[in-house]
Amino acid sequence: MEISTLIGLVLGLVAVVIGMILKGAPIINLVNNPAAYIIIFVGTAASLFIGFPASELKKFPKLIKMLFVKQKMITKKELITLFMEWASITRREGLLALESKVEEIDDDFLRGGMRMIIDGNDQDFVSDVLAEDIAATEERHRAGALIFSQAGMYAPTLGVLGAVIGLIAALADMKDMEKLGHAIAAAFVATLLGIFSGYVLWHPIANKLKRLSKREIEIRLMMVEGLLSIQSGVSTIAIQQKLAVFLTPAERAQLQDKEENAGEQKD
Repeated sequence: MEISTLIGLVLGLVAVVIGMILKGAPIINLVNNPAAYIIIFVGTAASLFIGFPASELKKFPKLIKMLFVKQKMITKKELITLFMEWASITRREGLLALESKVEEIDDDFLRGGMRMIIDGNDQDFVSDVLAEDIAATEERHRAGALIFSQAGMYAPTLGVLGAVIGLIAALADMKDMEKLGHAIAAAFVATLLGIFSGYVLWHPIANKLKRLSKREIEIRLMMVEGLLSIQSGVSTIAIQQKLAVFLTPAERAQLQDKEENAGEQKD
C-alpha cells in the first residue's frame, strides 16, 4: 500500500477540522450542506466530462488505485545486477543463451526488448521501437495527470460560484438577521471545499502521478541502455558503469560495496 497517500489525506482532513475548531467555526456546517458538495464535486466532474474524452476519463478509477496500491517495479539496483548477469552469459555463450531467460521476465517492456535483440534485429531498429514505446507511455501518463491538474484548477473557481449562489439565497430574505448570518457562513463552505479539493486533493494527486511516471520512465530508459549494451557485447563491468549513472551517489556507493563484498567472498 502507498501509505504516503493515506497519511496525506488524513493530515489534510485533520488540518481543516482542527483549524475550524480553533477558529470557533461550527463543524456542522461542513456536514449539513449537501448543496456545497454537489456544486463542487458534481461541478468538477461536469467540467472534466466537457474537457476530456470518455476514453481518457474511464481510466480515472485505475489512476486512483495507483495512488493507494504500491507499484510492483524492479529497483534500479536489481536491474543493474540482472543486466550484469545477462552480460556475463552473453559473453560466454552468446545472445541465444538468453532465450531461456525471456519467460522469466515479468516486465512486458523488458521481455519485448529482450526478444527483439535475441531475434537479431538491428540495434537502431530496437532503439527506435523501444523509444517510441516510452514516448507513448509518457503521453498516456501525461494525459492521466492532466485530468487531476485540471480538476485542481476548476474546483476553487467552482467554490466561488458556490459562495455566490449561497449569498444569493441568503440575501433573498434579510428579515431574520440570525438566520442570515448562518446562511452567509454556509455559503462559504463551498469556497472551502473548492480550495481544499483543489489544493489538497487534485493538484497533489496530479503531482504524485507525475512522480510515479518519472520513476517508471527512468527504469525503462535503464532497460533500453542495458539491452543495447548486451546486444553490443559489452563487458559486465562496462554495463555496470553505464547503468550506474541512473543511481544516486548513495546508491552507487551501496552497489560498489556489494560488489566488493561479493568479490571478497569469492576469494
